[in-house]
Amino acid sequence: MRFSIHSLLTGIGLLLLSTVLLAENSTQVPGYTIHHNALLTSDLLPEVAKTYNIRRSKNRAMLNVSIIKDVPGTTGKSVTAKVTATGKNTRGQIRNIPMREIQEADATYYIGDFLVENKEIVDFSILVTPEGESQTHTATIQQQFFTK
Repeated sequence: MRFSIHSLLTGIGLLLLSTVLLAENSTQVPGYTIHHNALLTSDLLPEVAKTYNIRRSKNRAMLNVSIIKDVPGTTGKSVTAKVTATGKNTRGQIRNIPMREIQEADATYYIGDFLVENKEIVDFSILVTPEGESQTHTATIQQQFFTK
């Protein structure tokens, strides 16, 4: 079945967001695009949070990652991977963010949630090793969270 990046982004929007606008980010690495974003879990629709066992709170955030393999002549194909993530705040505190896999039709997502403080800026480092590959790729994203 053909995979569409548009359907992936639409799926992320429909599954994970209520009325919040999401700034989607991506990192190009050899053969793949790593899509990543972070948001407060309080922005999730209650039924979505329940479905994916995510605790909604203004003091919790969620990191969402997906990996798209480059396929010539198409928009790519969602692939599984080993995904690990850490977040470092401006005080130098580093937290490991446990990531879990979610399979949805033709797409695979990795999500992890963690505590945040108001106005906290987090620099994320995401390590991705696509299934069947030996090379690990790194993506970074910075996000500030407003909890009040």
